[in-house]
Amino acid sequence: MDLLNHLILGFSSLFGIIPILAITAGVVFGIWVGAMPGLSPSMGVALMLPFTFRMPANISLIMLTAVYLASNYGGSITAVTINTPGTPSAIATAFDGYPLAQQGKAGWGLGISLVASVVGGLVGIIILILFSKPLAVVAVKMHPAEYFSLALLGLTSVASLGGKNGIKAFGMAMFGLLLSTVGLDPISGVKRFTFGQIELFDGFNLIPALIGLFALSEVFERLETKLPETSGSYKDVKNEGEWPKWRDYWKLKRVTLQSSLVGTLIGIFPGAGSSIASFLSYDLAKRTSKTPETFGKGNPEGVAASEAANSASVGGAMVPLLTLGIPGSASTAVLISALMIHDLVPGPMLFSQQPALVYGLFASMLVANLIIFVIGLLGSRLWVKVALIPQQLLIPLIISIAVVGSFAVNNSLFDVFACLGFGVVGWLLKRYGFPMAPIVLGMVLGSLAESSFRRAVIMGGYSVFFTRPASLILILVSILFFALPFIQAHRDKKRLLPKN
Repeated sequence: MDLLNHLILGFSSLFGIIPILAITAGVVFGIWVGAMPGLSPSMGVALMLPFTFRMPANISLIMLTAVYLASNYGGSITAVTINTPGTPSAIATAFDGYPLAQQGKAGWGLGISLVASVVGGLVGIIILILFSKPLAVVAVKMHPAEYFSLALLGLTSVASLGGKNGIKAFGMAMFGLLLSTVGLDPISGVKRFTFGQIELFDGFNLIPALIGLFALSEVFERLETKLPETSGSYKDVKNEGEWPKWRDYWKLKRVTLQSSLVGTLIGIFPGAGSSIASFLSYDLAKRTSKTPETFGKGNPEGVAASEAANSASVGGAMVPLLTLGIPGSASTAVLISALMIHDLVPGPMLFSQQPALVYGLFASMLVANLIIFVIGLLGSRLWVKVALIPQQLLIPLIISIAVVGSFAVNNSLFDVFACLGFGVVGWLLKRYGFPMAPIVLGMVLGSLAESSFRRAVIMGGYSVFFTRPASLILILVSILFFALPFIQAHRDKKRLLPKN
């Protein structure tokens, strides 16, 4: 009853034109931030922060949280239409979203990404409301050994991302892990592979890398061939029949709910983030699908899995922030600043001292999800027209976005040249059939795996990975997931052999 009363109190605080306008403005700005390569959700929240200094605490927080929620959805727009993920968490969305667009089904990709994002966001928020305190207790007890085992589990998804050629996928994952070691050593501070370049002290930034590998490599590949008037069979997007029906969304209920739960749980672990959540959910969706061979070729389940997970991770990341004062992601770290600006200390006391503010924030997140759905539904018909832009205009536009997006990360020309370099590397690798996704997976998980491994060894020696039950279970699951593709390949080979 206390929870219900607090929720009623939270919703009552939203009555009025100012709170609704604040949520709507945050959603619109967040979608724009997400769709713009180079502007991550954390950057969007940080950009909006100065405009909220003089606002009341509750209005400030609901606007910033709306930006955080909406930007996770916005990244799917450019991922589907032009294969340029607006955010790192939308990388997995492009695996099947862009092939759908190439088949003349951009509406499918945009529609499924919208509905999956909204459902994932709602699941994450409901879990946040119901289980904040017990889940936070579990998250704070995570040892570095568990974080390493979790990263190891994420790396096993390389078998799914590589298609039929597991050796090439494994090689690209190792290449991504190698790239993640560039920069200052996270424990000792020793310079590694920097070649005297100050810009490499922090390593290669993920955003220029993913823009180069996914967007520019596609551009260079198209420039090798004669450009058609529009991208593939995109003229078909004018056909309203290319948009999913409600029964099509209903068919994806299992993978959407499954990915929402995974995304929420991953989001709760500080430092894991929405990118890891989307990769793990995509891999799990492929493993549990009846048609795993269609993933990467335009399977709607892949789009739903990625989008549901990265949106659900927002609710998960808010759990340790509000209950323990520990940021679960870069965006929630900015939100801590917003709380402190208004003399609010995140933690257990916040629930008892400011229940109206906390539950008003929960209520605003539910409302923001509904506004995302409405704006996304109205805007999707416009965004799909990107597919109808002539190639002669689209390619310069993609190159411009890539350059501006890369520069915007650190205001550095080095990032622009890095983006171009990754584009050339991606173009060459694609010519010889090497997958791009494992490289990004290695870069995303590399730093987490390395720092967690070394801290765990310092704290408990090498045996700590096997003496802690949670770590051991995750390692055993990782071995199982890694072995499954080989077992399946062996079974398929035996099935094809002639019987005596």
